[in-house]
Amino acid sequence: MHRIYPYLLRGLTISYPNHVWGIDVTYIRLKHGWMYLVAILDWYSRYIVSWELDQVSVISAVKLALVQAKPLIWNSDQGSHFTSPQYIQLLQDAGVQISMDGKGRATDNIFTERLWRSIKYEEVYLNDYISPKEARQRIGQYINFYNNERPHQSLGYKTPAEVYRSTCLMEPAVVSTYDN
Repeated sequence: MHRIYPYLLRGLTISYPNHVWGIDVTYIRLKHGWMYLVAILDWYSRYIVSWELDQVSVISAVKLALVQAKPLIWNSDQGSHFTSPQYIQLLQDAGVQISMDGKGRATDNIFTERLWRSIKYEEVYLNDYISPKEARQRIGQYINFYNNERPHQSLGYKTPAEVYRSTCLMEPAVVSTYDN
């Protein structure tokens, strides 16, 4: 049986980078199938810390993110990706507090849901990806744009990277390394 963790963010003021990270998965349509896009988002700055376009797992994106930094709290929904023993153990080993949205409460993960809307309407729905390689390349370019060039009204018209790095020294987002 998969364990469900409580939602730790109700009433919490998120006040610095790496305070809370959110993770979520969405489906990306390819010309001949589907893939999972997983993103790990710093909620304070809206900076995409790590992402992966894969057919199976979220684990590699989690490992890549934890190489860069470690949040105090890690939030997800209650989906099977995020309740698996391997995923939970990885977070426990990293010493982060695990938080999970209430069942059926997408608004508990509102920042990541807003990210999906941006990625889909500004990139994915405008393209018909032929291959996983093409999808990774195009989505990677968009994520670079999102992090480093796209100002956000909620951030005082700064980019996520400007806000994230203003109080946190960090390398650029870790991206998918697959070539196929």
